[in-house]
Amino acid sequence: MAKKVMIAMSGGVDSSAAALLLKKQGYDCAGAMLKLYDGETAEGGCCSAADAEDARSVAYRLGMEFYVFNETERFARDVMDFFVAEYRAGHTPNPCIDCNRCLKFGALLDRALTLGYDYIATGHYARVSYEDGRYHLLRGRDARKDQSYVLYQLTQEQLSHLLLPIGEYDKPSIRALAAEAGLRNAGKPDSQDICFVPDGDYVNFLRDYGQVELNEGDFVDKSGRVLGRHRGLAAYTTGQRKGLGVSADSRLYVISKDAETNTVLLGDDADLFTTELTAARLNWIEPAPDAPVRVTAKTRYSQRESAATVTPDGGGTARVVFDEPQRAVTAGQAVVFYDGERVVGGGTIQ
Repeated sequence: MAKKVMIAMSGGVDSSAAALLLKKQGYDCAGAMLKLYDGETAEGGCCSAADAEDARSVAYRLGMEFYVFNETERFARDVMDFFVAEYRAGHTPNPCIDCNRCLKFGALLDRALTLGYDYIATGHYARVSYEDGRYHLLRGRDARKDQSYVLYQLTQEQLSHLLLPIGEYDKPSIRALAAEAGLRNAGKPDSQDICFVPDGDYVNFLRDYGQVELNEGDFVDKSGRVLGRHRGLAAYTTGQRKGLGVSADSRLYVISKDAETNTVLLGDDADLFTTELTAARLNWIEPAPDAPVRVTAKTRYSQRESAATVTPDGGGTARVVFDEPQRAVTAGQAVVFYDGERVVGGGTIQ
């Protein structure tokens, strides 16, 4: 009997191609979409009504059942509310990583297993392997599209039930496969924006949804000298240069934010570079180290990783020291550790 797989279908070409490939490989497939957000979604984002129609159309064309699961309450609690809480703390969160952890590989996997499916699958450009009695998360073959960074929170249990069929392909090949099969979304652009911030103005979202008060405070330099007034910590992120409204002889950048003093530290581009960070909320896909370990690591999705040493402190955090300074390391973002092709693990930058 064929193994059963439930494919998370977003309406985009990648998840549609994942379904196409798994059907060709002989799996008993069904499509599923998570209803996450009741409000207006971003144009170019995900989870819109048009996306749902595209996903349903592809599922029917491939002869698959199609489910829609309502997870709006969990999404609001675990993603949107957490997004607000992180901004309140002066951090810059990555809600897509939290959505993956809580919804795609949490709620959807629970639904699939309850309904008797053996696996779930997604359209991520990454790979899963099994070797030496353990599951491993690997980079996607296409280095330009590799999405292993946003999957670092996967567990052994989740990896044991996960198929990532497009991880062996590059994007042009995936679009070609979809076009050859006559899928309506073969040329559909990739989603870009946060789905629950339809106009891209996350400050308005924080104010309207999260009741976050933007309290004015001081821009300061390294000596503590006041340079001007900011309009609220949530309006700024590390590395930001535009929209500061501060006159200076040279370009100024946001270096860091301090929620306790409600101040934003400004400085030169050189001040954005650091060799050290602390990571919390750690997840280890490979065995957790009990001593310093050499890795390559990166602090942003689009960044090329750099050599570093990770030293766990035994208290649920780890110190990460890079061989070379890294620019604009941002509290709330993820730092992800690699050993060659394998994702070792990662955590949230403090």
